Amino acid sequence: MDVHVRDLRYFVAVAEELSFTRAAHRLFIAQPSLSKQIRRLETSLQVALFERDHRAVALTAAGAALLPQAQRIIEQWAVAQSAVFDAVTAQHTTLKVGFHTRIGRGLIPHVTARMATSLPGWKLLFRQVPWSDPTVGLSSGEVDVAIAWLPIPDDGEYSWKVVASEERWVALPAGHRLAPRTVVPLGELADEPFVALPRSAGPLREFWLGNDQRPAPARVVAEAETAEESLEAVASGLGVVLLSAGNAEIYQRDDIVYRPVTGLSPCELAVAWRAKDDRRAVHVVVEACTRCLCGESGTASSAG
Repeated sequence: MDVHVRDLRYFVAVAEELSFTRAAHRLFIAQPSLSKQIRRLETSLQVALFERDHRAVALTAAGAALLPQAQRIIEQWAVAQSAVFDAVTAQHTTLKVGFHTRIGRGLIPHVTARMATSLPGWKLLFRQVPWSDPTVGLSSGEVDVAIAWLPIPDDGEYSWKVVASEERWVALPAGHRLAPRTVVPLGELADEPFVALPRSAGPLREFWLGNDQRPAPARVVAEAETAEESLEAVASGLGVVLLSAGNAEIYQRDDIVYRPVTGLSPCELAVAWRAKDDRRAVHVVVEACTRCLCGESGTASSAG
């Protein structure tokens, strides 16, 4: 059986973390799935790569020999992908921008105008990405830049700048018992059914359930792949969802009411890109997003 780059990424994560639990968290996959993939790799290579017991994980001699080679292959594959992507982009002069929720906030006209001035002939293509991809299309190469709600995977592959900080609000069916309130304390949502992001969204799912600041996890009754799906579920009375204050304005509709929630930290909207992508077009978009919402400077963060 041929070994895939994904298999090597899984192996490298476990080898670097020396923990299946930490590696699974880093990769945003379930630990049993990671263990199964590593066993398949060992079967393919016909050698044990790790020594395992209940307390520790260690590399075997074969694993230690494979590690630098696997790291090199992964890096070379990333370079090859970048070269192919650069060639296609240079031909079409199109930059793809990913988003989970409607962008709004004046960003699109501002960034489009900036591109027209700085890079005449270039165009922006906006693509909505399902919540199931917490990198908003960056990991697959589907997009070049993402307008992303934090957190995104912090594995050294991505850089970002925070461009907006907004309160978290709750979306309620128009006839909900809390709809008459002007403000909703987090405690009042303790027993409410929630519509969640898919499990593959990882920490982003937990954040938009408010689990980062709840004494007990939210009661999840359904999952939604997009903001539009989640709001349809709210309107039908299936459950409630958290969203940003800005999106409460953007997604106004007659069958849903939005209320600010006290007891929750703000959410952060960022412009994100692959850390190794140094193309001028990428940085023009990043700068335009930052200047539009933050003035001359934003809060820069880099995963690593």
